[in-house]
Amino acid sequence: MCRHKSSPKATEGSGQPDALLVRSGNLPAPRLGRLVLLAALLCYFSITLLNILSSHASVAEAGVAVVCLFGIMTLQLLHSRPGAQLEPASRKTVTLSIQALLTYLPLLVFRTQWGSMAGFLAGSLLLLLPPGRAWLMYAVVGASMLMPPLLADLPLVETFYYVQSTLLTGLVVFGLTRLADLIRVLHETRGELTRVAVTQERLRFARDLHDLLGYSLSAITLKGELIHRLLPAHPGRAKAEVEEVLTMSRQSLADVRSVASGYRDMSLQDEISSAQSVLSAADVRVDARVRVGELERELDTVFATVLREAVTNVLRHSRATYCEITAERTADRVRLTIVNDGVASGYRDSSPHSGSGLGNLQTRLSAVGGTLTVHQGDDGTFRLAARVPERRSSGTALTADADDGQSAA
Repeated sequence: MCRHKSSPKATEGSGQPDALLVRSGNLPAPRLGRLVLLAALLCYFSITLLNILSSHASVAEAGVAVVCLFGIMTLQLLHSRPGAQLEPASRKTVTLSIQALLTYLPLLVFRTQWGSMAGFLAGSLLLLLPPGRAWLMYAVVGASMLMPPLLADLPLVETFYYVQSTLLTGLVVFGLTRLADLIRVLHETRGELTRVAVTQERLRFARDLHDLLGYSLSAITLKGELIHRLLPAHPGRAKAEVEEVLTMSRQSLADVRSVASGYRDMSLQDEISSAQSVLSAADVRVDARVRVGELERELDTVFATVLREAVTNVLRHSRATYCEITAERTADRVRLTIVNDGVASGYRDSSPHSGSGLGNLQTRLSAVGGTLTVHQGDDGTFRLAARVPERRSSGTALTADADDGQSAA
């Protein structure tokens, strides 16, 4: 052992760790990690074999050494495989005991030439035993290597070298095994994260389509019915409604494009104006009071989405005659409340694919720390309230009271 020494060489990174882990040698990262571990083990075993052969051992002794080395190598690969620490305690006790026998019995013959093999036993103990007991046994194995140099009457420096090399070998085996396991876990986790990201993007796309197009299509349907009624007697008003339908159609197309690109900034003030127009066309009296000032862009989009879904529900699930929209800012939160009448007791939408709008809204509000509450009264009223904690100072308060001529229409 003392005649053939190897020193590890540090390899500097190229600044692209992902390429090093995944594409180094055109091998998948987990396989590369296992190959590095195997190469290190083979180097240690070959050094020990060379030390034994250089000590002029007999053919019988060399044969015994090869058999013992092969046994230790097999046990070490067994202990370094993924999931080895999860094996039953009885099985781990048997394999560690066999490795201990193959480690210490040849010491009686080969003495210091066999010393590095104790490092593999120390590494296996670290891999298989609970941390507290493992490090204690690791230290015991290192201390046991004081005996061969002392029996050979070697200098103190040589004695320290054998103890230190045993402990270092154990750490190398332990570290390379854990590193290979970590690379495997990271490789699997990256694939799982990719699948999760794809799933989340699909959910986002479905949620945005529901929130954006559900309202637009309901409004277009309502406007179409209104145009059908107005055409015989009021062609002028019908033409004006057609213009609004065209505007809504163009906006729906823009919404689809924004969903596909992932950018969907919406404005609560704009949605209130749109809601007034659509609800008025359905003969629903609108009373809107907005006193929230300037909202952060993300909150503005969330509240606009809540209002759009609420108006969609009013059009689809009720025979409302009035709708109250209130947005206000308190000391510590911003609140949007929509109240309408005309909801039948125990009503459930029987149409297929009736949607999951309220669930989508709860998801959006949770993302900004908000909450959503709904309540259906015995008198046929429905109340939806969205609350979000205050996130930054407001600008100048804006007030829009919309019980105007458009509502009267």
